Amino acid sequence: MIAGPTASGKSALAVARAEAEGGVIINTDAMQVYDGLQVLTARPEAEDLVLADHRLYGVIDAAVAFSTGQWLTAVGAVLGAVPHGAPVFFVGGTGLYFDALINGFADVPAVPDEVVAVVAAEIAGLDAVGRGRLLAGRDPAMAARLQAPDPQRVIRALSVLAATGRSLASFQDAGQAGLLGAFDVERLVLAPERAVLRQRIGERFATMFETGAVEEVEALLGRGLDPRWPAMKAIGVPQIADWLRGATTRERALELAITATRQYAKRQETWFRNRMGDWPRLDPLVSGG
Repeated sequence: MIAGPTASGKSALAVARAEAEGGVIINTDAMQVYDGLQVLTARPEAEDLVLADHRLYGVIDAAVAFSTGQWLTAVGAVLGAVPHGAPVFFVGGTGLYFDALINGFADVPAVPDEVVAVVAAEIAGLDAVGRGRLLAGRDPAMAARLQAPDPQRVIRALSVLAATGRSLASFQDAGQAGLLGAFDVERLVLAPERAVLRQRIGERFATMFETGAVEEVEALLGRGLDPRWPAMKAIGVPQIADWLRGATTRERALELAITATRQYAKRQETWFRNRMGDWPRLDPLVSGG
């Protein structure tokens, strides 16, 4: 399991190891699953695909919202076809995917913001006892699971119930289990020095602008896709789209895309630090990985 922020060298390390050891590289990045985003999501190049077997890269149409639960199901199918004993390399920057691999995942539908707002307003004046009573009256199953009915968890439970008509507990019970119980798992987080990573992000995005990113966005816009689809929110797509529509300059679009990428890398690092704090760290830009 090779995790790390964008532009940290994950793919290069995975290809080097897979070429030396054999096995399969499985995409563990929520944006690299989408077709039409080869350049903008920095998917492995053609020469890398020759060196190692890559799975779940660019396999989902941009007009589809591909959930974590669907990704986990697809991974299960890939693992079922891998020869016994062959190494598998999970490579990417989506922390939730790694968490789902290890701990499983409850595929809960998205709850509209307006539903969350109504529930939040309803419990705003309640103390812990009041929140517990309200939850117990509406969703006894979740009330039994929450020893401490803090506002965030109660809002989550009541919002899911209001939006779906089902208890959050039922989604949790039906959730998919982790997939790695039969594997000897090696964990690794790539952690380049921040200033170096920021520079790499800037240089890489500038190169993307010259090597196909603009054409990718033009193709997506030409399909008339809803801007709310995940693929249309990929970093670089909204910024380049604004430039193509004449709403900003090329230089400003590039600046905003680089800034958004650096902010995303910072959020990734926060996730890895908080949720993968016990994973070994490696700076591949120093160690030569």
